[in-house]
Amino acid sequence: MSDPARHVPPSESGHRSASGSLRDWLAAMRTQTQMQGAAPNLEAQPEPRPVRPEPSWSPRLVEPAPPPAPEDTDLSDLMAENLMLQAKLKVEGERQEALQELLAQEIRSLRGHVQQEMDALQAFRVEREQILTERDALRAECARLTAERDAMRAEREKAEAEREGLRLDRDRLREDSDLWRARAEALAQPLFQARR
Repeated sequence: MSDPARHVPPSESGHRSASGSLRDWLAAMRTQTQMQGAAPNLEAQPEPRPVRPEPSWSPRLVEPAPPPAPEDTDLSDLMAENLMLQAKLKVEGERQEALQELLAQEIRSLRGHVQQEMDALQAFRVEREQILTERDALRAECARLTAERDAMRAEREKAEAEREGLRLDRDRLREDSDLWRARAEALAQPLFQARR
């Protein structure tokens, strides 16, 4: 509030009085000022001129309007300030509504973005589960193939050992065959010599 509004002189009977809450406020301010012991700030007002009797044939003279009283000036200042504050309040209200609407749009956009991110994350989780399942299946297949390879290697080593044994048996049989052939030839040689 303006500074003159805080020190309002008491109203006189000839002045206009404020209406509604402004009048109550002014009365409260006056009471508070008087309780604090402040001297009322009275300004001298021009005394009204006595009205002279005018003859009926003379033109009527109009007195100039008296200057506004300090209370009226304070009241007009208060009303002007009240209107200005109401206009500011209206502008601030419109601005707040615009900000709230913008904030709501941003929140909706953010919620949509978060929903998209959550959907992408869910799809990624499903894909990761599929990849993990396939990896486990590949590991099981790899373990099976490794076991089969080890079994085939053992069988191959066993077959190689059997082949080596058969080769040794064959060599031994050949040696036995050569020995028996030599013995047979040695036994048959005297028979052929006797016939000659």
